[in-house]
Amino acid sequence: MGENLRIYTKRNLKHGFFEKFLYNFSVTKQIITANIILFILFTTLLTINSGFIDYIALKPSDVAGGKYLWTFATSMFMHAPAALIFPFSLLSFHLLINMFVLISLGSFCEKIIGRKRFLWFYIIAGLVSGAVFVLLSVFFANFPFWEKVFGSPEIAGVGASGAIFAVAGLLMVLIPKLKFTVIFFPFFSLPAYVMIPLVLFATWGVSAASGLPVGNTAHFGGFLTGVIYGVYLRKKYSKKIKILNRYIG
Repeated sequence: MGENLRIYTKRNLKHGFFEKFLYNFSVTKQIITANIILFILFTTLLTINSGFIDYIALKPSDVAGGKYLWTFATSMFMHAPAALIFPFSLLSFHLLINMFVLISLGSFCEKIIGRKRFLWFYIIAGLVSGAVFVLLSVFFANFPFWEKVFGSPEIAGVGASGAIFAVAGLLMVLIPKLKFTVIFFPFFSLPAYVMIPLVLFATWGVSAASGLPVGNTAHFGGFLTGVIYGVYLRKKYSKKIKILNRYIG
C-alpha cells in the first residue's frame, strides 16, 4: 500500500506542477507562443520550397474548389515571412505587430471573460474571419471594382489579424468608452467605439485604393464576430458589465 501511495503522490505532484504552470502561463501567451513556433516552422519550410505556401496560406480559389481546407487553421498561425525576401531570415514585421496587439488586448480580454471562454472565442473568431475572407472574395470575383474592395480569390491570406479584430470588437461592445491608442500614433487616443471602426475602415479604404493585399474582409469578419459575441455577453451578464464599465470605462 505504501508503494501505491508513493506512486499516486508522485503522479499528482507532476500533474499539479504542470497545471500550475499552464495556469500561470496565460492563454494569450500560449497563443503567442504557438504563433511564434509555427511561424518559424512554416518559414523554414517556405525557405526550402516556396511551393509549400499552398499548404499553409488560405487561398479562396483553392478552398472554393475543395482543396487545402485545413488552411483555415494554419493561416491563423502564419504571418507574412521575410524569408521570401531575405533567405533564412526569421524576422517578420507582420508577426511582431500582431503579437504586440494580441498581448495588449488579449491579456485584458482574457481576464474579463475567462481563460476557457477566451480560447474558444479566439479560435472560432479566427475560423469565421477566414470564412468571410473566402466567401466575399469568391462571390465578387467577377466584378473588377468589387474585387479591389473585397480582394481577389487568387490572393492567399495569412495572419492572426481576423481573430485580433474579434478581440477588439468584443472589447468595444463590453467597454465602449475604454481608450484605445494606435501603435503608430501613440500621441492620441480615442474611445473604443470610435477607434476600432476607424482603424478597420481606414485600413480597408487605404489598401483598396492603393491595391495593397490586406485581408480586410478577414478583419471585418473577425470584428463582426466580436461584436455579436459582445452583445450576447452584455445581455447575459448585464450587471457585471455595468460594474466593469463603472470602474474602467
